[in-house]
Amino acid sequence: MKKGLLAIVFPFILLLSGCFSDPVQDDLLNYVNKEMKQPGKLEAAAITAYESETGANYQDDQKLYDVLTKKVIPTYNEFIQELNSVKIETDELKEIHKIYVEGANIQYKAFVKIKQALEAQDPAMIQEANNMLADAKAHILEYKTKLNQLAKEHKVKFN
Repeated sequence: MKKGLLAIVFPFILLLSGCFSDPVQDDLLNYVNKEMKQPGKLEAAAITAYESETGANYQDDQKLYDVLTKKVIPTYNEFIQELNSVKIETDELKEIHKIYVEGANIQYKAFVKIKQALEAQDPAMIQEANNMLADAKAHILEYKTKLNQLAKEHKVKFN
């Protein structure tokens, strides 16, 4: 009799344990630990290359142009392709990821505009590209803020 009862109760316990899982939590963990690994590496490579020739590291237009055409733009384009292929299950995370994609697209267009500005030697285009970079940065900050908020709501901690 006890074995028969256990055989009936055990499947219900398994069934109930599935009811307590959090699909957003599962999606967040998969997103951060798996889906975003490769895009993250590509983005880091592109941004590091860009920063190696801008700001305090700026040397001359030709070096910036070369790093944009040979490293930054192709790598960032690959990053966007990877970003667009990320698999997301929940609507909450899809909305947040969409903000990131928008910011990444703006940033990519800014890199292309800087390249065009260097070709044309047009300071006004550089300023326009810098405004685009600021807009992209705002999108990416909003993405990070909302991602962290969603993680907190679903008890996920990032390292």
